[in-house]
Amino acid sequence: MRDPRLQTFARNIIRYSVSLQPGENILIEMIGVKDPELAKCLIEEVYAAGGNPFIELRDPAITRSLQMKGTQEQFSTWSAIELARMKQMDAYVAVRSGDNITESSDVPDEQMKLFLKYFQRPIFDERINNTKWVVMRYPNPSMAQLAGKSTEAFEDFYFNVCNLDYSKMAKAMESLVDLMKRTDRVRLVAKGTDLSFSIKGIGAVPCSGLRNIPDGEVYTAPVKDSVNGTISYNTPTIYSGTSFENIVLTFENGRIINATSNDTMKLNEILDTDDGARYIGEFAIGVNPYIQHPMKDILFDEKIDGSIHFTPGQAYETADNTNRSSVHWDMVLIQRPEYGGGEIYFDDVLIRKDGRFVIPELEKLNPENLM
Repeated sequence: MRDPRLQTFARNIIRYSVSLQPGENILIEMIGVKDPELAKCLIEEVYAAGGNPFIELRDPAITRSLQMKGTQEQFSTWSAIELARMKQMDAYVAVRSGDNITESSDVPDEQMKLFLKYFQRPIFDERINNTKWVVMRYPNPSMAQLAGKSTEAFEDFYFNVCNLDYSKMAKAMESLVDLMKRTDRVRLVAKGTDLSFSIKGIGAVPCSGLRNIPDGEVYTAPVKDSVNGTISYNTPTIYSGTSFENIVLTFENGRIINATSNDTMKLNEILDTDDGARYIGEFAIGVNPYIQHPMKDILFDEKIDGSIHFTPGQAYETADNTNRSSVHWDMVLIQRPEYGGGEIYFDDVLIRKDGRFVIPELEKLNPENLM
């Protein structure tokens, strides 16, 4: 019997997240998903909305095999084929799962750089800038294990998070968006962290179920050369299949001049991918009330209640500081008391302390007001 929460989830994705209209084409990409029920639910909802569904099924282990020996010419040809299809799409849904989040961890660095630059980046840019898109995970025992939950408990958590009333969240975010658009100077303070930068003139974008599921962040970007100080991330992060912990970045005039972690050499290899990888492309504030702890899955971790993420690499055109890179690496700092606490200041005014908003116009974003 089909889980009724799955049909609600699919309906929300098609009707709300991508707002599919009659006659529109949508690519549904299922990556590592073994259960076909969500794909079938999505197809049914696309047809009910009058759209045209196209399906792509991918296996992470097969992608790894292609990454291991692929050439620049091969990746460019493959990208051109995929890009031609993406240009025919009005909307895009990616559902990602898989038994092993570190499947690509042994792909040589030079091979991964070729793959990201010549295959992934052109398609990513087209999808981000020219389609209505949403990306999500799909629950499985591996994700439950990362979250420290039973499979059944994780499924309950997943549907609570993903079937949240995102229209209510969108309304609550309006005041934070307005404030960020008026703000010049930002200061982040936490254990091992004292970082200052400007967001003047960059703009702010609310994320309330229209791009990621789960969702719950408002993002902007720092003025490219304005970042100074040090940030110590307290959340593990996966990049290209490799796990990193205890990342500390020090900035001078926007550029990362020192970077350490549990694997300092590999961290710096990634940051040396291109010049833009040592500058920041995104600053975001996480507010999802159901996501309280990290699970090494960035679609969840970057939305953690009381968190921020500060992202080396590519900026989004919707909040553009002109930084360009084949890297976009969301790194998360949680500022709730059990993670060491912390403060966010906008133009020298304290707006959030220990993960809770402390000025009246933002209190609606505290977790008890979003559930």
